[in-house]
Amino acid sequence: MSKSEDSKSVEARRGFLKLAGAGTILGGAAIAVGGNAQAEEAPDTKTSGYRETAHVKKYYELNRF
Repeated sequence: MSKSEDSKSVEARRGFLKLAGAGTILGGAAIAVGGNAQAEEAPDTKTSGYRETAHVKKYYELNRF
């Protein structure tokens, strides 16, 4: 390889790394913004907390709780 080819490959590598770094930052920002919007919409359940359903009762029965 000649010096001019070598410097071109170094420049190409640097350009790629700059774009990869920018993509990482933008991807993280997109996740942060999108994650907050989803978290606000999630609590649609009207009842929360412990419910003793049939399968829970069966588990208690089999394990003698």
